[in-house]
Amino acid sequence: MAVRDALLTLLTTGPAYGFQLHGALESRTGGRRRVNVGQTYATIERATKSGLIESAGATADGLPQHRLTKAGRHAVDAWLGGADAAGADPWDETVDRVLVVASLPGLDPSAVIAAERERWDARRLEAESAVTEHPTGTASSGAEAELRRLAIAADAARAVAAISWLDVVARAAASDRPLSFAPSDDRPRRGRRPGRTAVAQASAMA
Repeated sequence: MAVRDALLTLLTTGPAYGFQLHGALESRTGGRRRVNVGQTYATIERATKSGLIESAGATADGLPQHRLTKAGRHAVDAWLGGADAAGADPWDETVDRVLVVASLPGLDPSAVIAAERERWDARRLEAESAVTEHPTGTASSGAEAELRRLAIAADAARAVAAISWLDVVARAAASDRPLSFAPSDDRPRRGRRPGRTAVAQASAMA
């Protein structure tokens, strides 16, 4: 998953401070995504330099807040529209995208779920068509051809599993079980207030 895209999407609910975004990344992906706090702050700094995030002042107790710019909103729309990060695994992108949007108050996940399902159905059809073009290996086809056929079959199976999971999420979203929740107001532990120091540490380790 592109951490940047997920963090930008979290800002669609309004301004937030870094530690708030850091915790939300884990909680809104069902615990799937855990990054260290330095990575979170470094990502925020890079997104700010890229013009996707801007300052939104500070909280009453001095925590710097961030908000989306117009360019940041466009990046969010692209990610929610199915633009996977370069080199990202499509399955990971799908799961994280769907879980994040389903967790955010005021957003309707149904359109994202439907679009993801359509993309995975297209992948399924493509893989299943490729499987039929690579029939069960024979003496003349060799081991490499058989392995290729099995790899394509794995792609088809993953697409089927993705569609099944998306159907489960769609039913959950349509039920009376809550999937979304308000942003947390957790503060950094006393004496540990992530900010430029955390960014500097992350940059030094990079």
